[in-house]
Amino acid sequence: MKKIVWIVLSLLGITTYAQTGVVKGKIIDKQSEKPISGAIIMLIGNDENQTTSDQEGNFTLPEIPIGRQSISISFDGYESTSVSDLDVTTGKDNLLTVAMTEKFNSLNEIVITSSSNKSKAVNKMAVVSTKQFSPEEVTRFSGGRSDVARLVSNFAGVATSDDSRNDIVVRGNSPSGMLWRIEGMPVPNPNHFSTLGTTGGPVSALNPNLLANSDFMTSAFPAEYGNAIAGVFDLGFRKGNPDEYEYMISAGAYPGLEFMAEGPLGKKEVLLLHQQDMVL
Repeated sequence: MKKIVWIVLSLLGITTYAQTGVVKGKIIDKQSEKPISGAIIMLIGNDENQTTSDQEGNFTLPEIPIGRQSISISFDGYESTSVSDLDVTTGKDNLLTVAMTEKFNSLNEIVITSSSNKSKAVNKMAVVSTKQFSPEEVTRFSGGRSDVARLVSNFAGVATSDDSRNDIVVRGNSPSGMLWRIEGMPVPNPNHFSTLGTTGGPVSALNPNLLANSDFMTSAFPAEYGNAIAGVFDLGFRKGNPDEYEYMISAGAYPGLEFMAEGPLGKKEVLLLHQQDMVL
């Protein structure tokens, strides 16, 4: 009986001790993508919990209370920014890459008028109708089944044919005109049980736990995107945790059984393994 009491007390002590998480990442310049050294990272709501980025732009903010938290980033010569709604847990570090925009002084406006051809845009390289989404948005979208295609069906001008498949209809265009790109490589159809010549399917083969922040475009594609008349998914994989080993096991009625492991292999290599078995 005494042994059982000691075991229970030990587990309670471990649980009480581990009620904090860690937020780590890298601060870079948005335009040059070079690391920013000396940026101040602070937990919103607790000014004493703050740190600065090192010469390579990396930072680690420990002892973050679990739950939804927000951090702010500031540096001289750059516009202050913040990252909100971070899901801090005890078993997994939050990895961020924050891009800061250089600050410019505002001057009085100068109005120049001239004759112009209204049939052409003023800025020929203007980018419109582009939406950036995060992996967390995919998992939190109600009825999305952890599917990026079902997430974007909630955007303006986007619809799906029916609930049995994730084919995307952008402004009335055919779903076959959708372009999928993963790490810059075109992919015909990233779905299970797909039909030849289509870009959708019943079950997505993309797991949001492996993705980084990605773009979805519905028109005015840059020149690098070809063979697309409806929309473009430009997806990228995230990097694993370079400092610590992390493991994750989850199970769901639709996604099935999932196991993921990540951590450092050496000084430069990072391990990111993932296995998923569907349960239909």
